Amino acid sequence: MKYILTILTFSLLFIGCADKNAFSKFNMQVDQELSASSLQESKIKMGENVEGVFSAIYLNDVYPNVYTVNEYFYVYLYLKDKKEMYDTNTLDKIKLTMKLNGNLPVKIKKLDSNNKFSHLVSVNSKWRKYYLVAFKREVKNKINLVLETDLSSSEELTYQKDEE
Repeated sequence: MKYILTILTFSLLFIGCADKNAFSKFNMQVDQELSASSLQESKIKMGENVEGVFSAIYLNDVYPNVYTVNEYFYVYLYLKDKKEMYDTNTLDKIKLTMKLNGNLPVKIKKLDSNNKFSHLVSVNSKWRKYYLVAFKREVKNKINLVLETDLSSSEELTYQKDEE
């Protein structure tokens, strides 16, 4: 009995010290793991009514060697009403605006449903809109991303930047 207890104790210690994390049972690439950690979602609400869903991945955390100059986000959203994103090149009726710490983006690129970031998320559908959005570099370590429409808005998505 004494030997069985000793063997069980050592077995539990060795199993507990194994090199495993939440992603060890999945066949994921490193960038997919980082995007899963960075992905945040928020409902877009007008009062109590849900108007859509807003999702974003902070690409500076996923690809720190590629996205260094500005703050980059891979954004995908679903809205009940078809509204177009604010574009810095046109000054016509603004339907959707995205702000990072209260500032408008410097660049927005609309993407197809199949794009170079599609592998970062498990959901890929034609009824969502996909964007690559760039903002000026923020000096603050805590950044807040929000999507607003003319009558509704999402909750703020808060990201903590890595120390540089």
